Amino acid sequence: MSGRNVILKTPADIAKMRESGRVVARALDLVGKMVSPGVTTGELSAAVEELICNAGGVPTFKGYPASRRGIPDFPAAICASVNEQVVHGIPGDRELREGDIISVDVGVHLDGWCGDAAKTFPVGQVGRKAKKLLEVTESSLKKAILNARPGRKLRDVSAAVQNEAEAGGFSVVRQFVGHGIGRDMHEPPQIPNFVCRSGETLDGEIPDLTLCGGMALAIEPMVNAGSFEVLVDKSNGWTVYTKDRSLSAHFEHTVAVTADGPLILTEL
Repeated sequence: MSGRNVILKTPADIAKMRESGRVVARALDLVGKMVSPGVTTGELSAAVEELICNAGGVPTFKGYPASRRGIPDFPAAICASVNEQVVHGIPGDRELREGDIISVDVGVHLDGWCGDAAKTFPVGQVGRKAKKLLEVTESSLKKAILNARPGRKLRDVSAAVQNEAEAGGFSVVRQFVGHGIGRDMHEPPQIPNFVCRSGETLDGEIPDLTLCGGMALAIEPMVNAGSFEVLVDKSNGWTVYTKDRSLSAHFEHTVAVTADGPLILTEL
């Protein structure tokens, strides 16, 4: 993979992505209003799917194919990951409880273009560590976005996440990363939330890629309260857990790199 594989978007393309991004933002806003003790993750998914379809879009995650053989397609409109679940949690009958945190990831395909964003919500009153984890993870996303400017390096985006998370006493997940986005949900480049150290490698990483106008990036810090190591649930092939069962938070925006600076496409 090289910088030549990155698909640049025209201003008209970005305007289309802004429309899909607004639907994503509306969906996450709805989730924020619904999250409370006793609500099930399945109820959240059903409400989001109805909103997306009423907006003329398609929930990108529903039916998304697994990367490994023998694993069924993802069955729901959202990823709903609770507490020690990092990403790709499958919605169902699980009821949220006071003190939980839940990460909700939403993807929308509208008029041929994708939007993708995630947010971690507190359920009622949460503990101090959980609150700090959410604050630091969201802050790491904001600082990463500030680096999504022409002339900056992809490494600058990654470093911003890692520095903020580790300064807060947390760790960044290495097995799952952000990505380019456009007509397809996943396009080049991969966007790690860390900078590879000596001896580390990441398939497809382009750390010295220079950002330029027209790039569209799904920047998504995944930050753990404990170790960065994760495991995939063997029973469903999708849900990712922290190996040490510590809490995990996930925030994401789709961002366009423009001459005027970063443009967040997935906000109201």
